[in-house]
Amino acid sequence: MSAALSPSDLPHSFLAFDFGTQRVGVAVGNSLLRRAQPLTTVSVHGEARFRAIAVLITEWKPDALVVGVPTHPDGAAHDNTRRAKRFAHQLHGRFRLPVHEVDERYSTTEARAAGASDLDAAAAALILDQFLRTLP
Repeated sequence: MSAALSPSDLPHSFLAFDFGTQRVGVAVGNSLLRRAQPLTTVSVHGEARFRAIAVLITEWKPDALVVGVPTHPDGAAHDNTRRAKRFAHQLHGRFRLPVHEVDERYSTTEARAAGASDLDAAAAALILDQFLRTLP
């Protein structure tokens, strides 16, 4: 689902998502600054959720998307792992952008410890920061 990013194609912009069944945190960042910032939390469901995301994609024009995929502490999958992966596939299918999956264990816990006012958006920023650190 994700395509390799080439340094010659820099800079790249990204929207990242902290998927949850009730809310989806969103962050924005780019490969030039290699820093993410919390953007918003989408608190609607079904088609309304994807319409809200479409508005963000139109506004920010990302080159790719990043989705946090949760697992158990030992790395084993659970129900939300499957749901987040499905969400990533839906994003790719709907918006035809590369989608990168990132292990997001503890992102909400870290956001809470940092005193974030919007935990979901802050967790999405942590997910994107983690992804940006992996870029060449």
